[in-house]
Amino acid sequence: MDEVLLRSLTPRVLTILVRRGADFAAAEDAVQDALVEALRVWPDNPPRDQQGWMVTVAWRRFLDAARSDAARRRRESLISVEPEAPDPGPAPGSDDTLQLYFLCAHPSLTPASAVALTLRAVGGLTTRQIAQAYLVPEATMAQRISRAKRIVSGARFDQPGDVATVLRVLYLVFNEGYSGDVDLASEAIRLTRQLTTAIDHPEVAGLLALMLLHHARRAARTAPDGSLVPLAQQDRSRWDTRLIAEGVDILQAALARDQLGELQAQAAIAALHADAPTAEETDWPQIVEWYDELVRLTDSPIVQLNRAVAVGEADGARAGLAELALLDTSLPRYTAVAAYLRERDGDLSRAAELYAEAAQKAPNLAERDHLTRQAARLNTYRSR
Repeated sequence: MDEVLLRSLTPRVLTILVRRGADFAAAEDAVQDALVEALRVWPDNPPRDQQGWMVTVAWRRFLDAARSDAARRRRESLISVEPEAPDPGPAPGSDDTLQLYFLCAHPSLTPASAVALTLRAVGGLTTRQIAQAYLVPEATMAQRISRAKRIVSGARFDQPGDVATVLRVLYLVFNEGYSGDVDLASEAIRLTRQLTTAIDHPEVAGLLALMLLHHARRAARTAPDGSLVPLAQQDRSRWDTRLIAEGVDILQAALARDQLGELQAQAAIAALHADAPTAEETDWPQIVEWYDELVRLTDSPIVQLNRAVAVGEADGARAGLAELALLDTSLPRYTAVAAYLRERDGDLSRAAELYAEAAQKAPNLAERDHLTRQAARLNTYRSR
């Protein structure tokens, strides 16, 4: 059984059912029933038209469920005008999938719910797979997805969707990385590639380029013991040059359209890191220029925090600390940045204190362990 094919059919069939009048929750249940039936039937009797078969079976499942549910008798006038087994005919798969992206990025959903619903409806992952990826019980994830489906049920497909929200959801998926048996970073790249076939926009291309450039460094990000390896210390021979080349090509084509956006600017920074043969050869002045563009585009305090690091690399630690002093000390990772710049400035005692303080605020265990090691390293150096 071709799992990739089934996952690619899921969003197309789901959207066709919604267009025919099924609410999102009922349509999603019907498509899942059709998937189960496909797993049972296809190995011995594969259909010539897989999508048509899935549409027919899912629509019948929806009709059966709708007619047996007294609460949905209001729909019978709509249902009765549809044939029992409609001819699926050609379907604009990319357009259908695009509408499904917009639905899953509904503004009423929390970011976590939007990500879960996108993985289920567009990615075709099971609730169990999504729960394992998020390290939560399957029942918890099922409730989250059910609530999300209830919220988007009845949403109209004739309203324009917010592409920026869709891109944010996909980037959230990518940043979850890998856990359980689902590689969410790879899944996000797959979905973003799919989106680029439906939307010809430089920011969509910018997101794909950004993902590829970050993903290219994945193998070098952790040591054999699982500890984090900072960018400057990574073994660059382990970076995936094929992904880097593809990301740079996509980015250059996007930038050539002269419609600069936040994701393209982020990708440009990632490309400059990827282009440097060694950490010492990184073009920090140009990275600072790109951060200036990002500040102009977003006015984000987090971007300004990252810019302070870049200034510290380009113009010296004192210059970076001066930029940092202009920012709110409650920003996430502010203390870690302060520790790094203090160390670069030679104030090892204060840097060790700040690393230890930052470790207590770390958002995850890997980062906490890394910051704790940094504090211990400086304390050991000072005691010699």
